[in-house]
Amino acid sequence: MDWKDILAGKIEDGTLSREDFVPEQDQEAGGRPVDVLKVSIDRKGRKGKTATLVEGFTCPDEEVKSIAAALKTRLGTGGSSRGGDILLQGDVADKVRQLLVSMGYRVK
Repeated sequence: MDWKDILAGKIEDGTLSREDFVPEQDQEAGGRPVDVLKVSIDRKGRKGKTATLVEGFTCPDEEVKSIAAALKTRLGTGGSSRGGDILLQGDVADKVRQLLVSMGYRVK
């Protein structure tokens, strides 16, 4: 008997339910799961120039564009948003983390 059989038996007995194994998602006030974003610095393919990348958005592209616009305005940098990712010019990772946390996002 392996661990899968033991687990299945406990679920059948009613000692455990499948909901016990579903991870709880953090929820914003609007009921949407909070994105866990990854902020990183990149220089590859940019002729040595530094760029800050924000990856991991699961919201619609229009919302990502508005977040990118807010970040660019607050930081005074250029950048773009494409495919659920935001690219900002320069090494502004620390400031981006602070702004995203204040917007309600979780950041790695």
